[in-house]
Amino acid sequence: MTVDVVTFGCRLNAFESEVIAREAECAGLDQTIVINSCAVTNEAVAQARQSIRRLKREQPGARIVVTGCAAQTQPQMFAEMAEVDRVIGNDDKMRGETWRATHEAFAAAPDEKIAVSDIMAVRAMTPHLVDAFQRGLPRVFVQVQNGCDHRCTFCTIPFGRGNSRSVPMASVVEQVRSVNERGHAEVVLTGVDLTSYGTNLPGAPRLGTLIKQILRHVPELKRLRISSIDSIEADSDLLDVIAEDERLMPHLHLSLQSGDDLILKRMKRRHSRQHAIEFCAQVKRLRPDIALGADIIAGFPTETEAMFKRSLELVDECDLTFLHVFPYSSRPLTPAARMPQVVGGAIKERAKRLRAAGEAALRKRLAREVGTTRKVLIESARQGRTEHYLPVAIAGDVPGAVRALTIAGDDGARLILDCHGPA
Repeated sequence: MTVDVVTFGCRLNAFESEVIAREAECAGLDQTIVINSCAVTNEAVAQARQSIRRLKREQPGARIVVTGCAAQTQPQMFAEMAEVDRVIGNDDKMRGETWRATHEAFAAAPDEKIAVSDIMAVRAMTPHLVDAFQRGLPRVFVQVQNGCDHRCTFCTIPFGRGNSRSVPMASVVEQVRSVNERGHAEVVLTGVDLTSYGTNLPGAPRLGTLIKQILRHVPELKRLRISSIDSIEADSDLLDVIAEDERLMPHLHLSLQSGDDLILKRMKRRHSRQHAIEFCAQVKRLRPDIALGADIIAGFPTETEAMFKRSLELVDECDLTFLHVFPYSSRPLTPAARMPQVVGGAIKERAKRLRAAGEAALRKRLAREVGTTRKVLIESARQGRTEHYLPVAIAGDVPGAVRALTIAGDDGARLILDCHGPA
């Protein structure tokens, strides 16, 4: 073993783990396990701690380094763990000099474990293109933004990621061109608060402008996809490109969080229930076949059964296909932690009902696909994804290819094929 990175949390963390592995190995580290942690829920932090203890038991000779959002927000807690040798901050983990200093520190055996800088002082982003991460994968991620300027009352992510900052458009276009030239069929733009893209750049370009630039300057790119967005920040160029360019995949994942206006206000969200419904209707007019997903929190403080039902009803009212359900988790130092809490049993029960609604919504969309022909990106010998991100059962094909496939049915979780021809 040289450097082994264990990743928790979001796609952005997965991308950053590849940067960590490259930089740590280049710095000369070996026999090292890096935990790239998540802080979005108490459970995510607990899982990281459990993994640290288990990995140390399994590999007692390995050094353990903890980084990521939980390390940034709770560095002392990890430093106090006997199994941990080093705690590295969330911005620091992306820098080669951090890993070189870590290598030197291990050789000198210092007493100080913590190497966490002030994330709020970070104002710019360095683009990272990770060849090893991209190689052999049909779908690749390009990080265009990090951090968040908003302060939702339930969320610690701004304190783990810092303020919003973006990669300049020219650098993003060059990264997309580079991965496309290496033969990858689909690129996903990712960030913490993607629709805040450009706020710190000269001229303050918006996400829609960036997407238009990518599609204009990389015309050979087959498929472009965007990760989770905040509908209240969607700009006119983004709506234009949703309507006009088929290379932008017809799939949006929305940060909705609740379907009740009072809960949204207590969350310090900036949209209303009606705005969410109207936005979903608008994008469906622009792209009638679009598939929509959403994040929804079950059991936010003060949520009554009637308030929860408004979230449940949002699944049908917005015609959602994909649902990411988060049972509310009280996070340290957040305003929501000081609000009257919903009892744990009710939170779990509401989350279960939301998940059931999400599963029913997915089955409904899968049934609508029967008889259609979709362009499917082959992810592996057993699975592909349609333009709408719907999973398709595959029997032995070449990963990375895009095939025009006829949908014969579904098994309740994935689409099933009839026959296929060339893309």
